[in-house]
Amino acid sequence: MITTDIAIIGAGPVALFAIFEAGLLKMRCHLIDYLPQVGGQLSEIYPKKPIYDIPGFPTVLAQELVNNLVKQAEPFNPTYTLGERIETLQKIGERDFILTTNMGTKINASVVVIAGGLGCFEPRKPEVENLDQFENGKGVSYMVLDPEAYRNKNIVIAGGGDSALDWTIFLANIAKQITLVHRSESFRGSPDSVNKVLNLAQEGKINLLLNSNLTKVSGDAVLKSVAVVDLKTKQEKTIGTDNLIPLFGLSPKLGPIEKFGLNIDKNAIEVNAEDYSTNIPGVYAIGDINTYKNKLKLILCGFHEAALMSHSAYKYINPGVKYTMKYTTVNGVNEF
Repeated sequence: MITTDIAIIGAGPVALFAIFEAGLLKMRCHLIDYLPQVGGQLSEIYPKKPIYDIPGFPTVLAQELVNNLVKQAEPFNPTYTLGERIETLQKIGERDFILTTNMGTKINASVVVIAGGLGCFEPRKPEVENLDQFENGKGVSYMVLDPEAYRNKNIVIAGGGDSALDWTIFLANIAKQITLVHRSESFRGSPDSVNKVLNLAQEGKINLLLNSNLTKVSGDAVLKSVAVVDLKTKQEKTIGTDNLIPLFGLSPKLGPIEKFGLNIDKNAIEVNAEDYSTNIPGVYAIGDINTYKNKLKLILCGFHEAALMSHSAYKYINPGVKYTMKYTTVNGVNEF
């Protein structure tokens, strides 16, 4: 049995910052995440992508931000259970919870904080026969974890949103050849990214196939080619490739959290915006997984929610105990 003050479901940036805020109030945190490493979406989906809206950082790579948050939390000695998913939440007595993972690990906590982003993500896959045959390192990937893995390779990217556009732009100077396949003539991404992709196509740095759909994947032990059909002419062409990256977005699912007895609205947990508490006393939800009036799904908003949640959790764990606000600029971190 793992015992802690606060059990945090999720280990993304908002969860990591919650460790720091709780630590300032002398509360220990244990984080549980289904992914094998901390960082959530930032580490799993776009570790090398720059982020521009973190205060004090004109630009910071996603993984760099995660690394900084981990370092910031270190003085408060957090513990982790990674690669496991919380399956059940059980209230014991008035102020304790028992959480059990799919691997049987049990965590006893006074407060539970759900910071699971948008829940468990599954890639939206194109309807192409035998696509799964080339997954798991055999040529088909649904996210870019290490751009260097595509250096001097032939790549086909499919999609028309920001992710497909951004990675096409980023990998244009790394891959040997990039073909971007999109089923429409217009894109869903930002105008600036669209213009950059169109310019790359005009300069001959990428191949751009609009009004086109993937129809087939072929190969032996690994992927060798994909077939693409022109939706106007109905003509099909085969493209030799080392890698296919379909980027049609991710489908979030709450998973077992749906069975915890929380108030759910459109795959998000309803909270009180005063302290981000849920309908279950002692259970909070912060970050993208919660919903309230005027909610903004931004990392910096999640940081704010983590701070207010921590002060409310302190009062829940220590009823009647007065806390005097201290500032890190005066006392430093080691004094907390």
